[in-house]
Amino acid sequence: MFLVMLTYKVPIEEVERHLESHGTYLDQQYAAKRFICSGRKVPRTGGVILANVPAREELDRILSQDPFYQHDIAEYEIIEFQPTKYDERFQAFIP
Repeated sequence: MFLVMLTYKVPIEEVERHLESHGTYLDQQYAAKRFICSGRKVPRTGGVILANVPAREELDRILSQDPFYQHDIAEYEIIEFQPTKYDERFQAFIP
């Protein structure tokens, strides 16, 4: 499982220009069961994605399809982690 933290590299007006295509990209990843949740940072300096994919290489391939990546809108910090303690409702996401 991976925590992906995006930090915007451009003014928010440029982010907004690519928001619709980024939303479509996110919808595709949810449909493929790759993303668990996502949202904006507060304050709005970027976003966060919780991804459930088996390997970092696959995640890198998936993230390279993000319009924010393709247009150099955001910087990506990726943290891999293994959930060991969680609410029972989260069990469905644990391999």
